[in-house]
Amino acid sequence: SRTFIRVISFPFRNFADIIASIQESVSGAVQWLSNHLPPDLIFLDIQLADNLSFEIFKQIKVDTPVIFTTAYDQYSLQAFKLNSIDYLLKPIDEEELQFALNKYQRFYDKSRSPDLNAINSLMQSFIKPKHKERFIVKAGQQLSYISVQEIRYFYAADGLAYAKMNDNKRHAIDYTLDRLDPMLDPSLFFRLNRKVISNIAAIKKIAPYFNGRLLVNLHPKPDFEIIVSRDRASDFKRWLDQ
Repeated sequence: SRTFIRVISFPFRNFADIIASIQESVSGAVQWLSNHLPPDLIFLDIQLADNLSFEIFKQIKVDTPVIFTTAYDQYSLQAFKLNSIDYLLKPIDEEELQFALNKYQRFYDKSRSPDLNAINSLMQSFIKPKHKERFIVKAGQQLSYISVQEIRYFYAADGLAYAKMNDNKRHAIDYTLDRLDPMLDPSLFFRLNRKVISNIAAIKKIAPYFNGRLLVNLHPKPDFEIIVSRDRASDFKRWLDQ
C-alpha cells in the first residue's frame, strides 16, 4: 500500500479543499513543510518511501499537530513524544478516526467546525481497500478460478506472470507484477524483488547474502534464486516482524 503524509487545512467547503498536499517521502515532506505556511493538521504514516517519518522532525521544526497512521504498533511511544494527537492502527476504524478528529477540534480548533460531509469523505479515504480474493485462470479450454489464500507466490518469467500454488501447480495470471502488487493484502504479501511477490506462508528460510542482501528460500521451491536487495532488506524485516 502507498505510504503518505497528508497535510490538512481548515476551514474547507468540500473534500478537494481539505488536502493541502500529499507527500510520499521524508524528503518531499521536509521540502513541502519548509516552503509553506504550517498546515492545521498532518496525517502521517510511520513508514514513508525513503525512511521512517520521525526523520522529518529531526530535520525541521514542525509546529503542527499530527495524527499518525500505521500498520505497526511498536512506534506508538516514539510518536507520542512528538506532536501526536492520536495513533491509528491500520486498517483504520471509522469511529477511531472520528474520535481523533474530534480530539483535534477540541484541543486545537475550537472556533471552527469542519463540514461533516468533508469529514466523511476524509474517513472514506482511510478505509482499508478491498484486496483481491480470487483470480480467473484457464484450465484447458475452460475458465476456472483460484483463491488468493492458496497462492504461495507470484513470479514473472518469459514475459508472463504466474501464480505458484501450495500444491506446486502454477497458473498464468493476466496481470503484471506491478499491477498485482497493490491488489494484494500487504500484511500477507511482500514484493521481494522485481521478479517475485511472496505470501508470508511461502517463506521457509532467510539467510544473509553478499553486500547486505538476503537470500530467501520459498516453498514450493522455485528453480531460481530469490535475492532481496540491500535497499529492501529493512522493509522486508519489518514486514516479517508485524
